[in-house]
Amino acid sequence: MTLEQLRIFLVVAEMLHFTRAAEALYITQPAVSAAIQTLETEYGTKLFHRIGRHIEITDAGKLLQCEAQKILAHVELTERGLKELNNLQRGELKLGASLTVGNYWLPEKISQFKHLYPGIFIDCKLGNAEEISEGTAVGMYDLGLVTGEIKASLQHCLEKEEVGSDRLQIVVSKSHPWFHRSEIYVDELLNTTWVMRESGSGAQQMFHQALQSWGIEPSKLDVVLNLNTSEMVKAVVESSVGAAAIPELIVKKELQLGTLHSVQIIDPRKKSGKKLEIVQPVWKLKHHQRFHTRVMTAFEALLMPNNIQCA
Repeated sequence: MTLEQLRIFLVVAEMLHFTRAAEALYITQPAVSAAIQTLETEYGTKLFHRIGRHIEITDAGKLLQCEAQKILAHVELTERGLKELNNLQRGELKLGASLTVGNYWLPEKISQFKHLYPGIFIDCKLGNAEEISEGTAVGMYDLGLVTGEIKASLQHCLEKEEVGSDRLQIVVSKSHPWFHRSEIYVDELLNTTWVMRESGSGAQQMFHQALQSWGIEPSKLDVVLNLNTSEMVKAVVESSVGAAAIPELIVKKELQLGTLHSVQIIDPRKKSGKKLEIVQPVWKLKHHQRFHTRVMTAFEALLMPNNIQCA
C-alpha cells in the first residue's frame, strides 16, 4: 500500500466515478483503475461495487476511507513539520476565526506575524463560533479564534486560552427612543424590538448569558430579525430597526460619527448603581492531541497579551 494509492482511492471514494477521479488527479483512467485493483488484490477484498456504469463504496472501502484520511493528514503534518526546521522560513498556518474576531481583531495579529515570518503561508477561514470550534476539533484548523462558549461535546478535545477581549454594546439609531438617553434600566430591555445574530454566534451566546445573569429570559425579548453577521445587524439597526448587542470593535466608527448610540444598563435592584457590562473573551482553541507545529507555537506566542517579539 502506497501513499499515492491511498490518495487515488480517496478521490474515487469521494467522486464515486473512475473517469472523473482521473480528471481531478490529472492521470489516466486506467491508472486509477489499476491503483484500486492493486489494493483490492493485495488485501483480498472489494473496495467498490461495480453496478453497471456506477460504483458504490463497500464496507471495506468505508473503513479504508476513514483510516486513509487519518494517514494522509498525519503525513501532511509531518511534511509541514520538516519544512519548518529551517528557522521558520517556510511553513503553513491554518486559522479559523469567528466573524468579528476575524474581521476586526485578528488582521493586526496576522500582519505582525507576516512581518516577523514572511515565508509562512497563512490560510484563514471565517465562520460563526460554533463552526470554527467544530472545525478546530476535526483538524480543519491548527488554531481557532472565537468568542462565546464552547459546546460541551467539544470541550474534551479542545484546549482554550483567553488571548483578548471585546465588549458588547447595546446600540440604537437616531430614531429610537433611547437615542438621547445614556442609561436604561435592565427591565426596559423588554420594551423594544431586537435584531439578533444567529444561534451559534459568540455575540448571541454572550448576550443571552448576560440577560440570564440579569434575571431576564432571552425568549421574552421581541426579536424581529436574526442575521448571520454583525455587520448586517449593525446596518439594519442603523436604518432604524430596533436595538442590538454588537461587539464594540464593530461599532466604534458609528458611535464616533453619531449614527449609532450606545446605552448603559443599570440594575435598580443594586444599591451601588453599578453599570452592567457584557465583556466577552477572545478564546484561542487548539486540539490537545494533534501535532503542534513550530509555526503554531510562534503564532500562539504572538497572540499572548504583552508579548514581545523579535524578528
